[in-house]
Amino acid sequence: MIGILSNRMVARRASALVALGLALGPATPSIAQTVTAPSMVDRAQIEDLLTRYYYNFGKAGDRNFGAFYADDAEMILGTTSYKGRAAIEGAYKALSTADIPQRKSFSFNILMTNPLIVVHGSTATARLIFTEIVIDKQGDAPRILTQGKEFDNLVKVNGEWRIAKRQILGAEQAAPSDWKE
Repeated sequence: MIGILSNRMVARRASALVALGLALGPATPSIAQTVTAPSMVDRAQIEDLLTRYYYNFGKAGDRNFGAFYADDAEMILGTTSYKGRAAIEGAYKALSTADIPQRKSFSFNILMTNPLIVVHGSTATARLIFTEIVIDKQGDAPRILTQGKEFDNLVKVNGEWRIAKRQILGAEQAAPSDWKE
């Protein structure tokens, strides 16, 4: 009958589609890391570390950004590298007196979005997008100051996660050439 496929034709088409699928291989790489209870705890601890780190920006008083880093950590801001906790703390201290829009605004917040955290035992990686938002004067509408990407390598030190390497790039820049999740 016209318009009705025989069982044999359906079987042949299904076999051809299966063979085509096997020949092409999987369409995408592994979509997600295998989740275990310990890896979920680690991922939550890392996300909490990064969230607390970003909450330090725009707040009054002394902030100890160095506490978020391992002793031998490296922070790369664009093309400038700061190696060791003391150098990283110095970079943040210099920002605290710099003549930058964030310091002049009524309100300054950083949104951390799209975190992709991958745990590898006692090390991990995290990549995210950050968006700096300012309110210039009380009553003004918020405005986006800048947006960028962050690529972190983390390490567990005495049972607590710390940043081992942090690379901060502009939103238009690709991942660092040595980046591995």
